[in-house]
Amino acid sequence: MNAVARETLERLIAVVGEKGAISDPGDMTPYLVEWRDKWRGSAALVVRPGSTEEVAEVVRICHETGTRIVPQGGNTGLVGGSIPFETGDEIVLSLGRMNRVRALDPLNDTITVEAGCILSDVQNAAEEAGRLFPMRIASEGTCQIGGNLSTNAGGTAVLRYGNMRDLVLGLEVVLPDGRIWNGLRGLRKDNTGYDLKHLFVGAEGTLGIITAAVLKLYPMPAEREVGFAAVRDPEAAVELLAIAKQASGGQVTGFEIMPRIGMDLVTQLQDTLRDPFADPHPWYVLMEFSSGDGGGALREAMERALEQGFEKGLLADATIAASSQQADDFWGLREGLSEAQKIGGGSIKHDVSIPVPDMPAFIRRADQALQAVIPGFRSFAFGHIGDGNVHYNPLQPEGGDKQAFLDKWQEVADVVHGIVHEMGGSISAEHGLGRLKRDEVRRYKPAVEMELMSTIKRALDPKNIMNPDKAITP
Repeated sequence: MNAVARETLERLIAVVGEKGAISDPGDMTPYLVEWRDKWRGSAALVVRPGSTEEVAEVVRICHETGTRIVPQGGNTGLVGGSIPFETGDEIVLSLGRMNRVRALDPLNDTITVEAGCILSDVQNAAEEAGRLFPMRIASEGTCQIGGNLSTNAGGTAVLRYGNMRDLVLGLEVVLPDGRIWNGLRGLRKDNTGYDLKHLFVGAEGTLGIITAAVLKLYPMPAEREVGFAAVRDPEAAVELLAIAKQASGGQVTGFEIMPRIGMDLVTQLQDTLRDPFADPHPWYVLMEFSSGDGGGALREAMERALEQGFEKGLLADATIAASSQQADDFWGLREGLSEAQKIGGGSIKHDVSIPVPDMPAFIRRADQALQAVIPGFRSFAFGHIGDGNVHYNPLQPEGGDKQAFLDKWQEVADVVHGIVHEMGGSISAEHGLGRLKRDEVRRYKPAVEMELMSTIKRALDPKNIMNPDKAITP
């Protein structure tokens, strides 16, 4: 590709103003580097529009001139989807200035927000109105709603409330030719043709730029109970999940699994956190129930679930948080796992989903298969077993060479993803494809699915300017 013409850059700067444009290489750096430092890109310009109209005008100019656009939210992604390539012939369009809450309707249980709103700010705005926006992810203090929607973010409450796709009612989108589609409707029923919003949710900015959204809200829970249990194995965890659903009447908000090595590393990294039990155990489960009742029934339900778990021989030990601080500490053990992996050395990460009943068999098969590839590797599987999403991140052998281990990334991924595919799962449960899995997905998705995706991409973005060569190639 050719460099972006100076005249084009000047036109773009004129749209957003000097304060909305960043051209200095040093000032652009935060927009060009993935937070884990896995990708470092280059761009001709970073533009930060302040309104949907400015976004539309920027896109119109880029469509006219064939200039490539990389939409970016909080830049917290894990697959390189928001990072430009190294060629320098793209612009980054950052939505961070578009951070207004446009409307909040507690009677309709909706909130309308711009794409640059930080997730935690949306949570707080909902809470001030006595409502809950239930999306919970580790990056919620920096990630933005537009990015959450564009990647169909998951998190720890999917079991109860669903992914971002399940939490959106309407969208406002700037299309690749600069037209604005206003689909900001707070309707729960609208059966008038194709549901267009779902084209853009999970599309990673390849079909258009989400500029605003109508999101679902829920009543604020009046009661919350968090339990921590030592389980025999992942099979026992799946059995306990079924018991918990039944005992709570379907009010399980979160159900997470973590291995012993995770407990060791997270308590080593964060000295304020402690193993809840005196004796070590091979696997742990964190579960949360919530409801709007507030009458104490949830604690009884959790006690009943744990009692049944003991009776069936699923549990070795269990405890229920006695305070909100202890509940937060239990969650801290789970939420610290991603960072804790770093002190374990190199890790090769996989974000996969499997039907819930098959998750234990997947972990067992993957562990056995990888011993032949990397003898002595340490299994590190954790995450949202309640919705079938596990982060299977094998660690390097104790005392092994980190780089030699990481050099086997693709070989390990071939083994893990092959097993996932055989078991009817997905190689990307909640992180998306981006640059990391764009080509690999072709090995696992049926050809007709890839052709349908390519057809949609060509139809909406015939010039291939919208986050090109990410997620899908036309």
